[in-house]
Amino acid sequence: MALAFGPMKGGNYRQTKGMPYARREYIHGAPQPKIAKYNMGNPKGEFEYKFKLVASERGQVRHNALEAVRLAANKTIQEVGEKNYYLVIKVYPHVVLRENKMLATAGADRLQEGMRRAFGKPVGLAARVSPGTVIIELSTRASDVDLAKRALRIASSKLPIRTKVEMSSLKK
Repeated sequence: MALAFGPMKGGNYRQTKGMPYARREYIHGAPQPKIAKYNMGNPKGEFEYKFKLVASERGQVRHNALEAVRLAANKTIQEVGEKNYYLVIKVYPHVVLRENKMLATAGADRLQEGMRRAFGKPVGLAARVSPGTVIIELSTRASDVDLAKRALRIASSKLPIRTKVEMSSLKK
């Protein structure tokens, strides 16, 4: 008889349940965030427009989703050149996600409840966002506005929550 563990799904961690657990000094083996860089492009550039990807609902965004957002936005906006944009990830995944792995064997027709409310092992990190939280900021020149909108629209498809793009002018 082979024993197997069920697959961990990101949808299990989308809703915020309970208190955030961010005390990493008490968890041995807490994972590191998968986000490689938080700032990309030219931080000292003279830009006319700033775009923000803003959360429209409450939720948790896992660190691998944030890395996917960064890669998608950066890959799309890189067409304008490294000196013509500035991209910043504004949220940090503090919350440690834990999973109490249950056995999934053949003939398991009932839900397993062994060790109720067990602490679980750390499996990842997440950033908790509420409506109005800025997830990404992207600054560009006036000639690259359409590409910046497209980059944030593509990046928003990688997130488990609904978002909107806000645009503001930096020049007066």
